[in-house]
Formats: sequence, C-alpha cells, structure tokens
Amino acid sequence: MKIHQVSVFLENKPGQLRMACDVLAKAGMNMVTLSLADTAQFGILRLIVQDWQKAKTVLQKAGCVVKVTEVLAIEVADQPGGLSRILEIVDSAGLNIEYMYAFTEKRGGRALLVFRFANPDAALRVLQTSGINVVGTVELFSRA
Repeated sequence: MKIHQVSVFLENKPGQLRMACDVLAKAGMNMVTLSLADTAQFGILRLIVQDWQKAKTVLQKAGCVVKVTEVLAIEVADQPGGLSRILEIVDSAGLNIEYMYAFTEKRGGRALLVFRFANPDAALRVLQTSGINVVGTVELFSRA
C-alpha cells in the first residue's frame, strides 16, 4: 500500500515556500503532512495531498520542478520503543531508509510516520509480513 509523495524543489530564497503553498491553496488542495529540508542552493518540500496528480500539474504550471515518489505510511505504537520496534524489523531485513517524517495527528493511540525506502516494494512485503499496518491512500484519506 504505497502512497504518492510530491517533492517540490524550491530555490533557497524568500517567498518560494509561500509561492508553492499559494499555488496549492488556489487549487483548493490541502496538505495532509509535509517536510521541508534545505541545501545551500535549494529546498525540498515533500508533501502528501489527496490528489497528487493535480498537485504535480498545478505546481509544474507555476514553474516548479516536481518529482513524485512512492512512500509508505506506517502506523507506529505511540509509546516508548514504538519506533524502535519498526526499525528492528527494517534493520533485520537490510532495508535502507532514505528519510522519514511524521504526521502531526495521532490515530487511536498510534502515530503515523512516512518512510521513503530505497526499495519500497521490499519494505512493504517485510512490514506486512511482520504484522505492521502500512496505511494505503484510501485508508489515509478516509480518516482525514
């Protein structure tokens, strides 16, 4: 149950983040979660929206460089050791995590984390086999 993440490459100067957010707002799009990272030259805005195709289109029309990647939204027990349990499974399977970030909303005592794996298909198989709930797009947006 992979979900699509939209990554927007923004020039590292004032107003660029607002411009991307304005484009999405004018298109009536709500960002469910996001992450922002920077380098000396540019920033990377990673976000989850319900209609990733529309987000990609409107952002590209606004002149943004956009990439869509597959990520996994994983339920993690919201308690000490919850993330460690997931990472133990991931490490035991030799899976590489490229990055991760969290949703701000808790869901029934569980946190929801977004993981970008080098091999999302292998990660999905390992996690599901280990009894970890990987949330799909339909489930993610039916809860929002």
